[in-house]
Amino acid sequence: MTDAAAQPAGRTAPTGLSGRRVLVTGGTGFLGGHLLPKLLAAGAEVTCLARPGSDVSRLPPGVAVARGDCATGEGLASALAGQEMCIHMAALLFGLGWQDYLRANGRAAAQLARAAHDSPTLRRFVLVSSLAAAGPAADPANAPGSPDAPDIPCRPVSAYGWSKLLSEEILGRALGERLVALRPPIIYGSGDRGLLPVFKGAARGLAVSPGLFRDFPVSVIHADDAARAILLACDPAARGTYYIDDGASHDMASFCRAMGRALGRERVHILKLPLPLMAVTAALASLAGVARARLARLCGLGTPRRAPNWNLDKYREARAPGWLCDARRIRDELGFAPRMDLEAGMAEAVAGYRREGWL
Repeated sequence: MTDAAAQPAGRTAPTGLSGRRVLVTGGTGFLGGHLLPKLLAAGAEVTCLARPGSDVSRLPPGVAVARGDCATGEGLASALAGQEMCIHMAALLFGLGWQDYLRANGRAAAQLARAAHDSPTLRRFVLVSSLAAAGPAADPANAPGSPDAPDIPCRPVSAYGWSKLLSEEILGRALGERLVALRPPIIYGSGDRGLLPVFKGAARGLAVSPGLFRDFPVSVIHADDAARAILLACDPAARGTYYIDDGASHDMASFCRAMGRALGRERVHILKLPLPLMAVTAALASLAGVARARLARLCGLGTPRRAPNWNLDKYREARAPGWLCDARRIRDELGFAPRMDLEAGMAEAVAGYRREGWL
């Protein structure tokens, strides 16, 4: 892997987006906040699919709204009518069990596959999947996407990873070459609540790395660069599955220390926790989440909006040796080059958190 700052500027968007009708799922979320302005700037006519009752007040001006539900399929056919492209980002990231992930992500893929298969105008479907679908790697030579190891089978270790791989399979069978999948690693940036607890810890000068006597190598990418990769995946030349990253080598310690610098901390202490202790804390957090969900149902309050960020499924990913990928194929074929190195990306993330009053 090379330093992102030394790479060429690369392409930012395919030239054919101007005037194209694009439906986006998950547009009201974290990554949508970075993607939608870029789609509009590229000239696309953007429609955001949103569940009934979802807050769409923060969508950029010029984005249309179609009400629909990926879980039930309600409204999908009408939302896709006349659309030329669909970008599917909506996903469950934190669940209390295997059923949560498979029910949410797999069912959404099946409903979208059914609706998209019958659409006569849809020519490109971009799925934002995850590196978790491919599985872990600690050696760059064997990282998913590496041309030196092209035949490594997918081996997810978490329910989330299996649900993303299942989504790829479902959509691939329905859409064939119309489907392009991106498998990003850790995505960070302004608006992300998933990593907010890690940023809060770094603000206090403390961060955690999994395992006592090891580093935890990770690939990462800023949300702005992930959004640029999504635009390039809309290009007619895009084919198959692409991995994306920021072009540099990291481990969890260096990632968290960069957080600390952006937060004005001269030093962040990295606590390397034993995996058995992490397993216990993950189990307790998951049990607390299950108890909270059951209590809410008993009281007639419905299901809580999200599971704990730290749970047994995330522990399954944390006990892996590392999470590296190789983005050479998207650079070579589509001209992708990341623009945000870790220092600039962390500064953008912290500035965004502070604007929201989260830090």
